[in-house]
Amino acid sequence: MLQYLNQKRGQSTIEYAILIVIIIGALLTIQVYIKRGIQGRLKSSADDIGDQYSDGNMNEIKTTSRYSNTDESFTAGVSSSNLVNPELTNTSENAVILNTSQEYWGSNAT
Repeated sequence: MLQYLNQKRGQSTIEYAILIVIIIGALLTIQVYIKRGIQGRLKSSADDIGDQYSDGNMNEIKTTSRYSNTDESFTAGVSSSNLVNPELTNTSENAVILNTSQEYWGSNAT
């Protein structure tokens, strides 16, 4: 009688092990589809954000000029530098947005 009960315990343990292996195999199989779904949703969200800026329809001109005057001397192995005029920086910017009528800003809700 004890021998019969021990065989039943071993059989139920094997059944549980097979059930766990089947569940793990199913999860590993659908893992690819879950990843693709998440990546697709992430790409869709990134595309929605990316449509708001169009570098092809923007024109920017930036000019920077710098001017300074220094007096440098080298006497008896010693060099010295004196700033005669402070540095002057001049920056001008011009930005123009072109083709605004052709821009697409998402779906038109009407």
